[in-house]
Amino acid sequence: MANKINDLQLIQLLEACLFASDRPLTIDELSDVVLADFLLTKKRLQQALKQLTLDYQGRGIELVLTAKGYRFQSKPEWSQYIALLWPERSPKYSRAVLETLALIAYRQPITRGEIEEVRGVTVSSQMIRTLLDRGWIKVVGHKEVPGRPGLYATTPEFLTYFGVKSLAELPTLPELVPVGEFFNTVGMTEGSIQ
Repeated sequence: MANKINDLQLIQLLEACLFASDRPLTIDELSDVVLADFLLTKKRLQQALKQLTLDYQGRGIELVLTAKGYRFQSKPEWSQYIALLWPERSPKYSRAVLETLALIAYRQPITRGEIEEVRGVTVSSQMIRTLLDRGWIKVVGHKEVPGRPGLYATTPEFLTYFGVKSLAELPTLPELVPVGEFFNTVGMTEGSIQ
């Protein structure tokens, strides 16, 4: 027999779980794992998450839904001050790495050769390795041409890092926008990509 939980307790439990989790949590994870012992519909769970989101409006943190689930995060307007808590420098990515990432994000699936054709320069293996290691891109298949080159696409980790739920939420770009301007449109600067 399932236990009952009132709305206040549900919101408090969700808040505690989302704060304690080191990764975003999906509705299915919350429902099937955390709340498995309670009599609860997904509609009620969604309403509680909506209320929790509203409860955090006007605060320094917010509850957001990313491609990988719900998570608490600090509001972007406070990032420069929060960064002072961690004096070591985050890794900086070269313009070439950021251009490659932007091409993959907007033209996926895309091969390394197609990226080189657009950029007009060779894409190093290290550049691709950096993006793969970060978990921002993955090989999603192979193009049916001689050599069968890998087709690269972005991952849910990429979407989550940049705070969007889907590729449709990426800002639209004119055909030739400098990479620095691209990352500024998603609330990032080249130096803040970590």
